[in-house]
Amino acid sequence: MKLLLTSSGISNQSISAALTELLGKPVAESTALFVPSGMHPFPGGGRSVWDAMTGSRADRVCALGWKSLGVLELTALPTVREENWVPMVQEADALLVWGGHVRYLTYWMRQSGLADLLPSWDGVYVGVSAGSIAMTPYNCDAEFNLQFIPDGHEMALGAEKSLGLVDFTLYPHLNHPDMEDTTPANIEKWASGIPAPTYAIDDDTAIKVVDGTVEVISEGDWKLFNG
Repeated sequence: MKLLLTSSGISNQSISAALTELLGKPVAESTALFVPSGMHPFPGGGRSVWDAMTGSRADRVCALGWKSLGVLELTALPTVREENWVPMVQEADALLVWGGHVRYLTYWMRQSGLADLLPSWDGVYVGVSAGSIAMTPYNCDAEFNLQFIPDGHEMALGAEKSLGLVDFTLYPHLNHPDMEDTTPANIEKWASGIPAPTYAIDDDTAIKVVDGTVEVISEGDWKLFNG
């Protein structure tokens, strides 16, 4: 698998260069699918999706100048014939998985069948925040996520776990001024209860993974706990 797990998307030249390296060709020659599903559980989620695609945050993934860009809505896929969407994923050079609600995102990755495709898929998985956490074994946002799950829904079960397609955990937005839980002290406290290394990364840092080999790409700050 080839993954570029970011906190805030393609936020600097170093992360951009890592993306080009993983693609093996320029973005302008590459096709991508945007996965917005993680935003739906939150108030105004649809507006946030539109902003990610066309507004102030579009330059982080969608407006990088892709040869072509489509939308892959995970919640629709269980009602769509596989032959109508699986080839589209297999032919894409990149999946751009936006942030939001980690548990909702991983739930629909499993329900749709996308989670089963990813280990053998040949493209580049680009995660943003929740889209990055989804690839790890543990969900650092579990307590927050539970507030937005409907009462009694099976999604609440196992909210502390993610897909586990890598063997480390990730805590994005290190020292973000608008997020009280992203201080090193708080992250270290959470990481102390996790039986896996935890990378805390800020919005100018990404984790590149190629066939299990991990490399930190950063023009900002990051810290490894339980290393």
